[in-house]
Amino acid sequence: MSSKYIVRQPIKDQANKIIGYEIQYHGENQAFGDNGKNVRENDFAAADTIYNFLTMNTDKLLRGSLNFMTFTTTLLMKKTPHLFDKGELVIQIDDSVIIHPLAMHMVQQYAKEGYQVAVNEFQFAPRYLGILDRIDYIKLNIQTTPELTLKNIIDIAHSMKKQCIAVGIDREETYQKAVKLGVDALEGPYVAEKLTTQTHSSGYLQSNFFRLMVAMTRDEPDVEEIEQIISVDATLTYGLLRMANSCYYALRHRVTSVRQAIMTMGLSELRQWVYLLSASNAENQMEEGAEEFLRMSFMRANFCSKLMNYAKDMPISKPDAYLMGMFSTLNYLIDAPLAEILKPIPLCAEAKEALLQHTGRAGMLYDLALSYEHADWEKIDRLTGELGIPTNLLTSLYFTCMEEVNRVWIEMNRPVQGQITDDTKIDT
Repeated sequence: MSSKYIVRQPIKDQANKIIGYEIQYHGENQAFGDNGKNVRENDFAAADTIYNFLTMNTDKLLRGSLNFMTFTTTLLMKKTPHLFDKGELVIQIDDSVIIHPLAMHMVQQYAKEGYQVAVNEFQFAPRYLGILDRIDYIKLNIQTTPELTLKNIIDIAHSMKKQCIAVGIDREETYQKAVKLGVDALEGPYVAEKLTTQTHSSGYLQSNFFRLMVAMTRDEPDVEEIEQIISVDATLTYGLLRMANSCYYALRHRVTSVRQAIMTMGLSELRQWVYLLSASNAENQMEEGAEEFLRMSFMRANFCSKLMNYAKDMPISKPDAYLMGMFSTLNYLIDAPLAEILKPIPLCAEAKEALLQHTGRAGMLYDLALSYEHADWEKIDRLTGELGIPTNLLTSLYFTCMEEVNRVWIEMNRPVQGQITDDTKIDT
């Protein structure tokens, strides 16, 4: 069976704020949205596959965000854009659509309906310049296009109030080149994990912490609710495990889960810990971009845990895999090297080695999660084979995890019953 994958990659502006997501599809020896590297054999078969998938998964895929997706002529003919809300979709086209009269006519109709349009691999050529007034975004390959050409395109685009997005950014050098040229946004593996300009030493999600405080102030706190609130936040999980394993408790055995930590500390000590956190961070604001790293950590934690249901001969448990994914972004949230951050945490040796050295079967599982984020199709196929994971399950697992992340984030930002003022203290 051919491998079929659909991946979302973030597109960020120069302030490192996400403006939308690139939807990339790979399957039936076909890659759509892969920076113009489209193979056009079996276009109809591939279009049927992606059309059927999107019909069933639109809500999971595009909920609450602006999404850039490449449409082939066949997908346009099937009126696939109408599956999506025009406020959440940017129709991307490439040269095969631009030179197709009927396809371009359909693109113009979609634009009249209110859909935004982007052009992949924009070229300094008459057929591209002639459609500038009908598009909203220009996507540029910084690595393959001459710098003078890039500068001319960007200047012309900005004079017509079009936004330019640099694609395929895979290292600091190309990132800085794109910024210097004046692009409006960037995407690629490096952009997805780029460090924010300043790390916040306590980058937990304030809305989630508020929910924790509400839960702790109840007359009879629900331990399961408290566990769920802490478990979705990488920095809260890290802080709790570190506290529970401190010499203060003098434990014979290391605490390795949030539930164990809560039971070890007890509600009274936990209240004190939460109060100290609230007092020490009263004046701090979460840095721009930190919330996205928290979402990424929760997504990785869920994905790694789900993959464990199918991976063969794994030396780690599902809880270990969850913490491995959860702690993979801590060096972005805490101003210290990851090796130093992980030292006081009772994460199993195989999971630590996976995070730090990408070794062993745990390292392969972690690399598979990263490869899926980066849309590295060749590496995905290799790692799923080596781990014994059926490739046909990967996309459904990924979107199940994405749906869970979206659900939890909506829940965390929803107003909660009970009010806490700035002067509220937690009884100890």
